[in-house]
Amino acid sequence: MIRKLLVANRGEIARRIFATCRALGVTTVAVHSDADADAPFVAEADLAVPLPGNTPAETYLRIDLVLDAARRAGADAVHPGYGFLAENADFAAAVTDAGLTWVGPPAKAIAAMGDKMAAKALLADAGVPMLPTWTEADQVTGFPVLVKAAAGGGGRGMRVVRDAAGLAEAVAGARREAAAAFGDGTVFIERYVERGRHVEVQIFGDTHGTVVALGVRDCSIQRRHQKIVEEAPGVLPPEVRERLHEAAVAAGRAVDYVGAGTVEFLLAPDGEVHFLEMNTRLQVEHPVTEAVTGWDLVRLQLLVAEGEPLPLTATPPADGHAIEVRLCAEDPAQGFRPATGTLHRFAIPGVAGEFTPTKGLRLDSGVVDGSAVSVHYDSMLAKLVAWAPTRAEAARALAGALARAELHGVATNRDLLVRVLRSREFGAAEADTSFLERHEEVFAPLLAADQLPLVALAAALAGAAGRRAAAPVLAGLPSGWRNVPAFPQVTRFAGPDGEIEVRYRLDRTGSLADWSVSAASASTAEDGSAPDVTVVEAAPDRVVLDVDGTRRAFRVHRVGAEVFVDGPDGAASLTELPRFPLPTAELAAGSLLAPLPGAVTRVHVEVGQRVAAGDLLLTLEAMKLEHPVLAPTDGVVAELPVPAGGQVDTGAVLAVVTEEDPR
Repeated sequence: MIRKLLVANRGEIARRIFATCRALGVTTVAVHSDADADAPFVAEADLAVPLPGNTPAETYLRIDLVLDAARRAGADAVHPGYGFLAENADFAAAVTDAGLTWVGPPAKAIAAMGDKMAAKALLADAGVPMLPTWTEADQVTGFPVLVKAAAGGGGRGMRVVRDAAGLAEAVAGARREAAAAFGDGTVFIERYVERGRHVEVQIFGDTHGTVVALGVRDCSIQRRHQKIVEEAPGVLPPEVRERLHEAAVAAGRAVDYVGAGTVEFLLAPDGEVHFLEMNTRLQVEHPVTEAVTGWDLVRLQLLVAEGEPLPLTATPPADGHAIEVRLCAEDPAQGFRPATGTLHRFAIPGVAGEFTPTKGLRLDSGVVDGSAVSVHYDSMLAKLVAWAPTRAEAARALAGALARAELHGVATNRDLLVRVLRSREFGAAEADTSFLERHEEVFAPLLAADQLPLVALAAALAGAAGRRAAAPVLAGLPSGWRNVPAFPQVTRFAGPDGEIEVRYRLDRTGSLADWSVSAASASTAEDGSAPDVTVVEAAPDRVVLDVDGTRRAFRVHRVGAEVFVDGPDGAASLTELPRFPLPTAELAAGSLLAPLPGAVTRVHVEVGQRVAAGDLLLTLEAMKLEHPVLAPTDGVVAELPVPAGGQVDTGAVLAVVTEEDPR
């Protein structure tokens, strides 16, 4: 029986496993990097062992350090979570060789499925349907194709290639990204199916020969080949569901599978099913299966690892519907590049439970208020799951909770997720893997541009109220009060689309006499006038405005000069600008700045080289992904201040492109 479990992972998955351990009375052990020393998962563990360093290669990917931590803490079992060493056969073998209980499939099964090409051959012999696959670029016959990493998952290293001209660079880029994420740069190429659906079957096996399917999930909504919305049960014809169950169980039996695993398939528009890969671990999206089956999959993992038989021998019926979204630290203004910083507030309303099977709204998060989002790890902050009796109710509840969430300090993909959940195609269960490519409208922010002036007015009024509340004398006077009220109050903000200037004047009773906002867009009526606004309430953290007879409440949270406003139509982050700004150094014209901290992995051009708009200048690697830096216009490369291998912070100059050669 497992008494003390070390989780060789971090973030929300470590917290998820700890939650089940607490319910079962199992002592928990965390391992953590220096960057994670103050993370919530470390605080929640019964014991914690530091792994000196910051990057995964220095810490979480070090088998020797993790095993030494287990020895020092007196752990008798190891759970790998997902990612990092979860699908590393050498790690599984090393844990077992150390006399510890391994909470996962046998090393032999991991190795068999870890080599994706060998896995395809093995499972094809077991009758599992396959896509045409090649190991070398010169073997490819016909396009489009998908370049994939042979090790790991999560979309790392994937590239869609539509013609022969781009294949060599796609293979090279995929190899680099896979090597950085998994320590293995091996890739392969398979036929790419247009308008396919990504579906997967959760399987479970025990040491007594039982392998059972726990249902089908649909994970078709993807960006950069990474899932962002998952649901169970997948909306499928009964005969397709049965074929998927049979193929998944056959795959599990072919490798004598034990524990939790996922067999992933591509469902073509013609109804044909094609095997993609088998993940020999617990999946990120396992909560939706838990929600509709009622089974705690981590509990089942622990029971199976202890040698107990599975308490179920057939696919359980699905109860209701569950949808999960992956809330990630990503900046929509930067093409959804990973974002870093301090999460000043992380609050989602209506959560019924965390980390274990829950009816209603479930939150599995790796962060809390004040958490630092580091450049060293991937961008996922949390998973939010909604269960309801019907699919439509689950989508509506999930979208509503996300829209009302307060997410302050780090840019996220929240607005994108809400728009996807509220889209007609998703509502009709017709989405496929190219959904985001066809629907640019879902990338628009929830807050319409013409609503930004009202948000800025609320921010200005809240700021004035905060200053009056903190005033040492005459705090009862209205902000900006004058005997002769000739001049308005003026507050300037940096907004999402540039500078916003708010001008307003209060009358002798403290009511709003008039107001105006100068910005890229204006909140005006058809005759060009500003709407009639009355201040109902103005406090430092809450402003209520009556706008043309309709009350609108805004929640305001200020951290230094940053002002976060959550309103009925969406959220905005503003930065109040100083009345008398200090002079700053001027950047050279044509400077390209780093959008986030990272390392320059390759420089593709030389100083003095003429480039065209869109040409690749250099490649920046951050948060396990490669980010191309492209020439914004035709010109000449004037400066390349950072060599290949150089580390940069956000805002560092990466290159300067000018119209003429400065030499």
